[in-house]
Amino acid sequence: MKSNVCRHSLSLFLLFLSAFFFPRAEALTKQRGLNLSVSAVLVFGDSTVDPGNNNYIQTPFRSNFPPYGRDFENQEPTGRFTDGRLATDFIASYVGLKEYVPPYLDPTLSLEELMTGVSFASAGSGFDPLTPRISNTIEIPKQVEYFKEYRKRLELAIGKERTDNLIKKAIFVISAGTNDLVVNYFTLPVRRKSYTISGYQHFLMQQVEQLIQNLWDQGARRIAFVGLPPIGCLPVVITLNSDNAFLQRGCIEELSLVAKDYNSKLQNKLKAIQKNLAHLGSKIFYIDIYGPVTNMIRGYDKFGFEEVTNGCCGSGIVEASFLCNPNSYVCPDASKYVFWDSIHPTEKTYYIVFKALRHVVDMISN
Repeated sequence: MKSNVCRHSLSLFLLFLSAFFFPRAEALTKQRGLNLSVSAVLVFGDSTVDPGNNNYIQTPFRSNFPPYGRDFENQEPTGRFTDGRLATDFIASYVGLKEYVPPYLDPTLSLEELMTGVSFASAGSGFDPLTPRISNTIEIPKQVEYFKEYRKRLELAIGKERTDNLIKKAIFVISAGTNDLVVNYFTLPVRRKSYTISGYQHFLMQQVEQLIQNLWDQGARRIAFVGLPPIGCLPVVITLNSDNAFLQRGCIEELSLVAKDYNSKLQNKLKAIQKNLAHLGSKIFYIDIYGPVTNMIRGYDKFGFEEVTNGCCGSGIVEASFLCNPNSYVCPDASKYVFWDSIHPTEKTYYIVFKALRHVVDMISN
């Protein structure tokens, strides 16, 4: 592994915590009407699926200010780390529930909002318990505790039987892991002293298995687990690992291969768990984003993109979170960019990824 992966200062890398991905929904093709087989969309993970929970905790890793949200409804910066909607928003819209999945920590949520789904995710989090401590964000076991609290709130409002049925028919989406590798393993010395990269991936798989067990114990039966993107193609990763970050902006393939290997382990783990639980009514699916994002980067012109190695905000090579702010230069048309900032995809990218995973939503819904 390139030595400079570990050389760069933690203070710089913390600016880019979080993880990833998706444009605007001109119209969801083959838009569904109300899908009575899906009761809610419930989300756990990191910045790829955090719609604003970090707004309500003491962390510097927020995005509830311009230019974030520039292409969202009313140009509102909600706390999503992109210019518009996330893939989970498109999923909720596609199954006929609502247009946006709100953050659970929003104190103004109505009962209807709670019943149709929320996100417990926190930008900067990960499966490794050490990862969210770096940025003072919400660890995944705490997200599960919030889910248990959410369950109790529903039981008080609609009764245990209706709540049990709602949870059973909900789609659970989990998206995390990028911060564990990019920020934690390859930046801090702690995990590298204890684990080889293969050993660390095995450790993460243990956390994945525990998460599924915890959700299963609370009634989850439909679970979609998102894999990792090609992490070596993130603009900030290119910046920190290129021999010439300004002139040589190609993907760092050895890091993307680490993500590819992780995805293979994740698929094997999920298949084994599904096999053991299938007779109990489980539907546990893997969602591939590595392929769709790689295709967008390699065949960018086919998708109408013009820039694939820089983000739309600022210089596009280092800015994220508070470095992408109201004073930053912003490209005039984010739909020409795969990435919004140096880590996170644009809404257009999220939408293309959503279209690629839509068949999984169909399978898990039926």
